Amino acid sequence: MKEINIQCILLTSLAFLMGLSQFIVVGILNNLSDSFHISISYMGGLVTLFALVYAITTPIINLSVGHTPLYRVLIIFFMMFAIGNLLTAIANDFAMLIVSRILTALASGPSISIAITFAAAIAPIEKRSWMVSWVFSGFSIASVFGVPLGTWISDNLNWRFIFWAIFSLSLILVFFINHLLPHNLKQSGNGGLIQQLTILSNKHILLGITIPVFNFAAIYTIYTYLKPLLIYKFSFSHNLIIFILFFYGFCGLISNQISGRIANVDWMKNLQKFLLIQIISLITIFLIGNFKWLSLIAIFTMALTMSVQNSPIQLYYMQIAKIHYPQSLVLASSFNSIFSNVGVAIGSAMGGYTVSSFGLGYLGLTGSIFSLLAIYVLILLNRESAN
Repeated sequence: MKEINIQCILLTSLAFLMGLSQFIVVGILNNLSDSFHISISYMGGLVTLFALVYAITTPIINLSVGHTPLYRVLIIFFMMFAIGNLLTAIANDFAMLIVSRILTALASGPSISIAITFAAAIAPIEKRSWMVSWVFSGFSIASVFGVPLGTWISDNLNWRFIFWAIFSLSLILVFFINHLLPHNLKQSGNGGLIQQLTILSNKHILLGITIPVFNFAAIYTIYTYLKPLLIYKFSFSHNLIIFILFFYGFCGLISNQISGRIANVDWMKNLQKFLLIQIISLITIFLIGNFKWLSLIAIFTMALTMSVQNSPIQLYYMQIAKIHYPQSLVLASSFNSIFSNVGVAIGSAMGGYTVSSFGLGYLGLTGSIFSLLAIYVLILLNRESAN
C-alpha cells in the first residue's frame, strides 16, 4: 500500500505540473499581453490553441503507442513537455511563444493519458476511482496553489520564472518515473489503428464524450477571462485577485474529490444535479453582474461543479474499453482529457467572441447554454444505459 501511495503522489505531481503549465496562462494573461504587445482577447487565443492541439494530437499519438512499455512513452513525452516549457520561458517574440505552447500541448495529452492508465492499472479495484480522482486532483491543486502563486510571481517579479520552475521540476519527475513506475505495463490487445478506432462506433462512448465537451465549454467561457472579469467588470484589486484565484482553485479541488465519491454511486443522476447547479450559477453571474460579491459566490459555485464529471465519466469509458475494446485502453483513457480540451477550445473561443462582441457581462449567459446541452446529453445517456 505504501508503494501505491508513493506512485499516486508521483502521478498527481505529473498532473499538477501539466495543469500549472496550462492554467497559468489565465492568471498571467494581462502580463503576457503587456510583454508581447498583444490585446487580451487575442492573447486569450493561446488557451484555445493549446486546447485544440491537445485535442487533435492526443488521439493520434495514443493510437501509435502499440505495445511499447508505457513508462518509456511517458518519459519521452514528459521530456518534450519540459522542453516546451523551457521554450516558453525564453520566448522573445509571439511566434516563439506559440511554438512553445504547441509543443507543450502536444506532450501533455499523451502524458496525462498514460498517467491515468497507470493509476487505473496499479490500484486495487476498490481504490481505482480514488486514485484516478487524485490524478485529476493534480490539476485542481495547480489551480489552488500554482496559479495564485504564479500570478503573484508574474505581477511582482517576472512571468518567465514560472516556466523555468516547471522545466526544472519536470526533469526531476522524469527521474522518478523511471524508478517508481512499473516497467511491464503495456497496452493489451492486438488491434491496429482501425481496430482501436472501433471504440468510437459505440453509442455510449459517442454520447459520453460530449459531456466533457459541453461541461468545459461552459466553464472556460468564464475561466479564460476570469482575471479581466475580476479587474474590469468587478473592480477587484490585484492583491485580492490572488486570494480569489486561490479559493477558486480550492473549490475545483473539492469538485475533484466529489468526483471520486460519486464515481460508483449512481453517478449519472448525481452529475445531473451538479450540472443543474452549474447552470444556475452561470445565469446568476449574467443576471446580477452589478453585485460583485454575489457574482463572486456564483463563480465559486461554478468552480465546485467543474470537475465532478472527471472520475465517473473516465472510468465509464475505460470500463467499456476493458470489456469490449481492450486494444483501445490507452485511447479510452485519454477521452476525458481530449474532449475536455475540445470544450476548453470551444469555451475560450466563444468567451473571446462574447467579450469582443457584447462585453464581459455576457460571459455567464454564453456559458449557461453549454451547461444546458451537457444536461441534455446526460439524460440521453442515462436512457440509453437503462435499455
